[in-house]
Amino acid sequence: MMSILLSARNLNRVVAAAAAVATLCVAGCGDIKKNQASQTAAKVNKEEITVHQINFVLQRQQGLKPEQAEAASRQVLERLIDQELAMQRAEELKLDRTPMVVQQLEAARREVIARAYVAKASEAAAKPAPEEIKKYYDENPALFKERRVYNIQEISIEAETKQIDELRTQLQAAKSINEFVEYLKANDFRFGANQAVRAAEQLPLKSLDTFAKMKDGQAILAPTPKGAQVIVLAGSKSAPVDEAAARPAIEQYLLNDRRRQLVEDDMKALRATAKIEYVGKFAEPAASAPVVAPAPPPAPAPSPASDVLSDADITKGMGLK
Repeated sequence: MMSILLSARNLNRVVAAAAAVATLCVAGCGDIKKNQASQTAAKVNKEEITVHQINFVLQRQQGLKPEQAEAASRQVLERLIDQELAMQRAEELKLDRTPMVVQQLEAARREVIARAYVAKASEAAAKPAPEEIKKYYDENPALFKERRVYNIQEISIEAETKQIDELRTQLQAAKSINEFVEYLKANDFRFGANQAVRAAEQLPLKSLDTFAKMKDGQAILAPTPKGAQVIVLAGSKSAPVDEAAARPAIEQYLLNDRRRQLVEDDMKALRATAKIEYVGKFAEPAASAPVVAPAPPPAPAPSPASDVLSDADITKGMGLK
């Protein structure tokens, strides 16, 4: 037999796949024993690969068309054969008994069971009523009626806490973003910049209202653990979504939120009734997390959209000392 060398990465894949296959086998081993001949897809030395295993993998492949099922089944089977050979060789080398593998298998088992609990706990969530969907649509105009697509430029600046107020003052006083960039260069600030186009639904919900109030050419500065981040709204365009088109997404969002809340409430109840004792260094109170000041309102940059960072400015800014 060809020798198979298992790197740490390959081993992780084998462990993860083995956990999934093991879960499947627990559920279906009775049927396999009753009908081995029809359920066996291949034999690898003394071990069998079953149709159940193939179907389990196929069920996790989203968007698979019926006409693709046969070819996909054969591809999955070949991968399972390679996996089985790797597992057999790993067992010969007694890799399945090493502490790392034992820990990974136990971690995979715990995760599978915990996910099963989450799925079970969230089953009771009811679908939102039509009036709830309409209410959410009306209360979030920035996502729907007044939806925009934003051309955003970000400048990440390395700075000390005592420099943040000065940076904010310079940003507000600058006649253009380019002028602010020149200030950063002149004062030897290390900074980097990038650009992205984001639709309203691709932005964090907690910051969407801030973006919705901004006008093209405006900028905001917010403190970060390493300094500050300047966000420039280089431009935007209106792209509203009507209620009919938004309804399926809103329904799914509200349903998922209810499921999440059910799991959170159930977990709080479990914690309230459980006896949890922290030991050793974990018994000590955790250090308080640093408080980050909220982002200020948008500071107008009195320059047209054409004055925002050019590609050349971004390139120069990325390579500063």
